[in-house]
Amino acid sequence: MVYGKDMKTYRSRVIDSELDELAELPALAIEGPKGTGKTETARRRAVTLVRLDEPEQQEIAAADPKRVLVGDGPVLLDEWQRVPSLWDTVRRAVDDGVPPGPFLLTGSAAPGDDSDGPQRHSGAARIDIVRMRPMTLIERVDMSPTVSLRDLFDESETMIAGEATFCLEDYTEEITRSGFPGIRVYEGRALRARLDGYVSRIIDRDFEDELGKTVRRPEALRRWMAAYAAATATTTTLEKIRDAATSGQGTPAKTTVLSYRDALTRLFILDPVEGWTPSNSHLKRLTQTPKHHLTDPALAVSLLGLTKEKLLKGRGGTELIPRDGVFLGDLFESLVTQAVRVFAQSIEARVFHMRTRNGEHEIDLIVEDASGEVVAFEVKLSGTVDNRDCRHLNWLHSQIGDRLKERVVVTTGSRAYRRPDGICVVPFALLGP
Repeated sequence: MVYGKDMKTYRSRVIDSELDELAELPALAIEGPKGTGKTETARRRAVTLVRLDEPEQQEIAAADPKRVLVGDGPVLLDEWQRVPSLWDTVRRAVDDGVPPGPFLLTGSAAPGDDSDGPQRHSGAARIDIVRMRPMTLIERVDMSPTVSLRDLFDESETMIAGEATFCLEDYTEEITRSGFPGIRVYEGRALRARLDGYVSRIIDRDFEDELGKTVRRPEALRRWMAAYAAATATTTTLEKIRDAATSGQGTPAKTTVLSYRDALTRLFILDPVEGWTPSNSHLKRLTQTPKHHLTDPALAVSLLGLTKEKLLKGRGGTELIPRDGVFLGDLFESLVTQAVRVFAQSIEARVFHMRTRNGEHEIDLIVEDASGEVVAFEVKLSGTVDNRDCRHLNWLHSQIGDRLKERVVVTTGSRAYRRPDGICVVPFALLGP
């Protein structure tokens, strides 16, 4: 979805094809962070819209949940988590045998099981959940991908070809602009103000409005979010992130840090990639530590006070969490990760990272389908690829053999091709679902 400043122009999203395939189900919940376009995508399928972020609708729904389910279907319950009892009301309506496709629920927070926050029944076999993330590169910019993730899982060797017009500066621009439709339309100071306002809203309003929690020390939460942002695309421990968030007022308590992490995950702001635990494999000693990502790398840029110019000069991002290489490389990996997760979801696959416990071997992204077959990705902030860039992919191939359908290096280069050793080199702008 791409909006002009009038916020009326709609552009298809990858999730649209998923929703088309799931249209016969009785109830679908579309979940993701605020500003991803959930409402606009769902409205294109709904006849009746109930906006539960409006106080009057909230009051009516809280008093009589069944009342807001009445209307020509499909019925869209927007920001349903404002009235948590609606989840069970919809579930019971499904049990009663509603006709196919009448209920769409959109939410910007995942209710948890804590006693002071909203709760929900699992909804299993009644309400199916679809995750929506910020816009991927191909949803933001007019381009024609030539390499499909779906095709990479095919039995036959996929043709790898194509020329990309994107360069490093273009990718850096997209990292800073964000994939939030209503934010990316701005530039310069206005863009930075919108991103900072998005972060401020999370701290000042969303904890209270969406989770019923009070942030007692907003400045401490912002420092922790900045430290987490500095750990983008790393497996840095929460303890080190906690230490990096230290100020003259002291280090936040471990319980406080865990509450930050859990709440920001429920708001879909943290989007970590879990470590891979392959089934039916002799691979051992793989770390289960997640790799840290925010839902959009532009939020990391904002939290750390960076700009496109600073990133291209290799400045910023390493003061809080030391790392090898420039921070721009980690942000590029985060941008790629965001897209690969969207593409993988569209083909019913899951995304992990892989790292041995001693750090001898690591692979940025492992995409595994329901049958256990794998496509592995390394992400490089470079236009060229050499044998050293491929060594971990080749090691994995030696370990799991034919389960590894393709080995891919995603680059900032211009040409897609297959190396003599079979590894695919793919400019990110050419990768699609």
